[in-house]
Order: sequence, then structure tokens, then C-alpha cells
Amino acid sequence: MKVSGQFDVTLDPMDSYAEGTAGAVLGRMSIDKVFHGELSAVSRGEMLSVMTPVKGSAGYVAIEQVVGSLSDKHGSFVLQHFGVMADGSDRLILEVVPNSATGELAGLSGKMAIRIDEGQHFYDFEFVLP
Repeated sequence: MKVSGQFDVTLDPMDSYAEGTAGAVLGRMSIDKVFHGELSAVSRGEMLSVMTPVKGSAGYVAIEQVVGSLSDKHGSFVLQHFGVMADGSDRLILEVVPNSATGELAGLSGKMAIRIDEGQHFYDFEFVLP
């Protein structure tokens, strides 16, 4: 199945353990999201990022736990992010962590795509529920 919709996101800087060297800027942020549509949920998580000295090249990883309903089934699941940008070209992977889903969403698997259009965030979530 596939559902699409909008989401609101707030990222706030957090204290980092590691500091970058040689022009690499390491960061840590909290993630708060509200998903709208067939995925009606909130999520909280954390992101680690790096900005390189080369404009348009960066990377991030993140984990967020999503709690709410998906196609009228209630529960939670965890999304894992892996993002890389090289000279302005980006690649982003968001997948449901295996066996992280609870409640009526137990057994959920899937992947999510994110796009930003005129400052608004959108998701496309392809998933399988047993």
C-alpha cells in the first residue's frame, strides 16, 4: 500500500558530544513531527549531521519513533534515516526498523520518501501490513 500527505517538522539544536575538525561541522538535533493524512501521527527523534567544507556535501543519520494511526490502525513504529548529499545531489533512505512496530501496526515494513515543495514537507509512505 502507499499513502501520501503533509507533515510539519521542528528541528532544534542539541548539545553534541563530538566536535568536527578540518572544516567538518558536526551537529545533533531533536526532531518533532506531526504527520497529516492516512498517516495521522506524531514523532520524536534525534539526528546527527555533518556539513563538509565543500558546499552541497553533507550527511545525516536519524532515528524517530512514530506514534499514531496508519490507515485507521493504531500503534507505533521506528523510522531510520540515512541521507547523503554530494555536490548538491542527494540520496535519502528512510525505512521502518524491522520488528519495531507495535499494536495494530505489528509486523509493519516499509520505506518513506520525503519531498519539500515551496517550504511545505510531504511524505510518500510505501508499506506492507501483515
